[in-house]
Amino acid sequence: MSNKESIRGKLSTLDVPFEWHEHEAANTMADCLALPYCAPDLTFCKNILLCNRQKTVHYLYITLPDKPFRTADVSKLLGVSRLSFAPEQKLEELCRLHRGSLSPLALWFDDEKRITLVLDRAIRREGRIAFHPCDNTATVIFGQEVFFGQVLPALGHEPRWLDVPWPQMGGGDPVG
Repeated sequence: MSNKESIRGKLSTLDVPFEWHEHEAANTMADCLALPYCAPDLTFCKNILLCNRQKTVHYLYITLPDKPFRTADVSKLLGVSRLSFAPEQKLEELCRLHRGSLSPLALWFDDEKRITLVLDRAIRREGRIAFHPCDNTATVIFGQEVFFGQVLPALGHEPRWLDVPWPQMGGGDPVG
């Protein structure tokens, strides 16, 4: 069974309402934001797999698509001395994924709970929220209350919420 089929099955078992859209591979945030069902009430999320310097602790950081990512800001808020992007092979090792398909729904594949879910509080908005179902050829959309009230608890990973500031222009270590 593919990751996409597995995710769809888990969502159906939860009996939560969701929209499902099949599409050509959306490899970037720009691709996602150009999809025909993208609307002002829909929050697509940027999903980043991070790790500590030793590559022994992993974080799935979820933020807004247009919010610049600064490792220093997230590292400081998490109390981790230095974060970096996790090597691409960690996607496969930790949650059976390939580049461009990461989403919080991948935590269903993290049986050993090796990934800490980190949510930027800015993603919590009115309307709907969208993710790839662990395959970038589809998008699953939930009402915000459905995702945060039903789906998120079912992932089995207690999230850490951060109030990540919007970076000031100039200076620092902008990434992503």
